[in-house]
Amino acid sequence: MLERIHLAIVREVERQGSLTAAAEVLCLTQSALSHSMRKLEHQLGTDIWRREGRSLHLTQAGQYVLAVAQKVLPQLAQAEERLQQFAQGERGTLRIGMECHPCYQWLLPVAQRYLAAWPDVDVDVRQKFQFGGMGALFGHEIDMLVTPDPLHKPGVHFEPVFDYELVLVVSQAHPLAGARQVKPRQLADEVLYTYPVPTDRLDIFTQFLMPAGMAPKRHKTLETTDILLQMVASNRGVTALPRWLAQAHARKLKLATVRLGPKGIAKQIHLGVREADLHIGYVQAFMALAQNSSAAAP
Repeated sequence: MLERIHLAIVREVERQGSLTAAAEVLCLTQSALSHSMRKLEHQLGTDIWRREGRSLHLTQAGQYVLAVAQKVLPQLAQAEERLQQFAQGERGTLRIGMECHPCYQWLLPVAQRYLAAWPDVDVDVRQKFQFGGMGALFGHEIDMLVTPDPLHKPGVHFEPVFDYELVLVVSQAHPLAGARQVKPRQLADEVLYTYPVPTDRLDIFTQFLMPAGMAPKRHKTLETTDILLQMVASNRGVTALPRWLAQAHARKLKLATVRLGPKGIAKQIHLGVREADLHIGYVQAFMALAQNSSAAAP
């Protein structure tokens, strides 16, 4: 039935004025071109051209095919160009899944610089994949995963972006504000604010409280970093955040940071991508920009 070559033939015959000239432009023999169009006319049950001596004139059906050709062929050419750009990593949408609540604050300036450098690539940030990011990555729902807890599996490459320390954040009016470090038992009478994440995925529990057999007096969850910090600034409880994020708000909100234990809790933020996508230019560019931005983040 109707194929791209038929559209191209009708358009070129109209442009060139003859089957012979059109065949040369399309790198076809005149007999092959004529055979292709006769076969199409037979399949459609209608003529595309009518002959008047040596001249060809489009029929009503032919005029319709020409209109379709003039509309569709440029779209197909543009689609092929875009697909080549996708293959070369020049255009696309980078879908980023977040398993790190506070990392959204770090991501914003990185994304701003990235969008300026890659105007043909869109960025979509999805936060519904908290701690389900690996499934989303394997399922091609996202293209990159930002996580402090990489799960190394075949087919996924994780790149460390920056190191940070998880610290206790308290109001400057809190009794722990001037301490060099805090022990797990000192949080037994505290209200602990965290993001709405299971406790078995919260480092303040798994690496600090649980090993000591301790728990806070109360555990409350909040989704928004700004509200969480406001609650702490109001001396209604404490929280655990990356030191760089806490210090960014410390002066304005009158907050203090305290090391968790004598050695602290060291963490790393990783970017995870499918190994098959590592060659894509705009994926490589985001990872490189994220690493170059790491010095400013912590």
